[in-house]
Amino acid sequence: MITSFAAARQRVLAVLGSLSMYRLVLFALIALAVIAFVLSLLGVIVSPTPLEMLASFLVLAIVISAVDAAAQRILRLPWRIESSLVTALILLFVLRPGVELGALLGLALAGAVASVSKYLIAWRGRHIFNPAAFGAAVVSILGAFGAFEWLGTSSSWWVGTPVLTIPVLLLGLAVLWRTEKVRVVLVFVLVAVATSVVRQAVQAVQFDIGFDVLTALQFAVLQSPFLFLGAFMLSEPLTLPPRRRQQLVVAVVVGLLAGWPISVAGLFTLGQERALLIGNLVAFAFALRGSVRLVLERREFITPTAQELTFRAKGRVRFLPGQYLELDVPHHRPDARGTRREFSIVSAPADLPTLRIAYKNGDQKHPSSYKRALAAAEPGATFAVTGTWGDFILPRSDHPVLMVAAGIGVTPFVSQLRQLQAVGQQRDVVLVYVASEASELAFRDELAATGVRTVVFTRDEPLDLPAHWTWAQGARLDAETLERTVPDLGTRHAFISGPPRLIADLAPALQKARALTTDAFAGY
Repeated sequence: MITSFAAARQRVLAVLGSLSMYRLVLFALIALAVIAFVLSLLGVIVSPTPLEMLASFLVLAIVISAVDAAAQRILRLPWRIESSLVTALILLFVLRPGVELGALLGLALAGAVASVSKYLIAWRGRHIFNPAAFGAAVVSILGAFGAFEWLGTSSSWWVGTPVLTIPVLLLGLAVLWRTEKVRVVLVFVLVAVATSVVRQAVQAVQFDIGFDVLTALQFAVLQSPFLFLGAFMLSEPLTLPPRRRQQLVVAVVVGLLAGWPISVAGLFTLGQERALLIGNLVAFAFALRGSVRLVLERREFITPTAQELTFRAKGRVRFLPGQYLELDVPHHRPDARGTRREFSIVSAPADLPTLRIAYKNGDQKHPSSYKRALAAAEPGATFAVTGTWGDFILPRSDHPVLMVAAGIGVTPFVSQLRQLQAVGQQRDVVLVYVASEASELAFRDELAATGVRTVVFTRDEPLDLPAHWTWAQGARLDAETLERTVPDLGTRHAFISGPPRLIADLAPALQKARALTTDAFAGY
């Protein structure tokens, strides 16, 4: 059931959508680092000192950026400074900062290992482990052995201090809203906190000391790095499996291991970063997802303002109808949203190896750097797909379905309806299709061929509508109109694909649906 909170969430998502996920994470970490630095200057945070923070970050940033630049030059990949800085900032909060030579050497080693792991510990171009967690784990484990006592740093997770709880919570929530991983990380935090409290209770009995539940809860929430680990590391899409239920399993596994660290041979414990690495392995076991290359075959305008790109996949692509892919289009001087964007897949799995996406041209006077690069691509150009994700898929049950699409948001529904048609499956489906003008109704022929009842909301009347299509007489789609158009809304599982603002506007009606699944987007 969607609530007023969910409606507000969609409006916040519309604002956050103006930044790429990677750039938003970077800005959030920079803000957190600035807050910590100021608190250290004021003496609120005693350790690390401002000088230790600054020196440690400079070493991490320089080493990681240098290794990334060298590796990507060798592999002929574009250097992404955002990725290097994100890794450096995470390690700054995870490792023990310092200004001594041993500490700086340890930080440099952790940064180099983290960077190298992106390229060496990978499967078909995708890294298996969270780089920062891997770098921190290697240095901590080496430091546990006598031969490496000169390493003056190890995992400390000093970010888990009470004065940083609110900043981590607020900045982390912004990141999780953008990546739509709030529920996954909430499950992780609840499991980790509960496990930590149980562990403290067991230790109290074991050592015959007093135990207070509130004190244990306070310690688990305010003096642990669970919030930071969940928001900025566990939520990383590249090391999560594609389906939500799989992500929840990973969250539970990491939560259990983080909340109750296991000692290994009395030398070191399976702490926070090692708990995450084990979770990464579980995620990898769920789906061996690799980088797939797509060769552009043709482009065509499907409406006056929207284009469709047709690719041929080089490699095995797995996706379910309604899922989306992330397309990497490297180019010089990328804007704040970076070189990667998410696109719902238009084609059905039955169409492979042909794969299609579509996008709206948008602002022609000030297009994004990404859209300019994509528009300049010629047939024969090759791009990387870093994965397919999403739970915007039809339920296995035979419950009636309502599809609400705004403009180019119809793309996942085209995939779903084409696949139903390809396998000969019949479903009770109503499609509500919203567009600014009749000429902006994309994929008319493909949708008409599926035979699905369709209600069109456009200002002008479309010509030659199929017999099972109706025009809403120029009415504006709002909650009241939706209820009149689909009187049996309460029996249907509603799927809505469109701008977050539309989802928020339809909230009063959609809360009456049997179930609701949303696919919000904020442009390219």
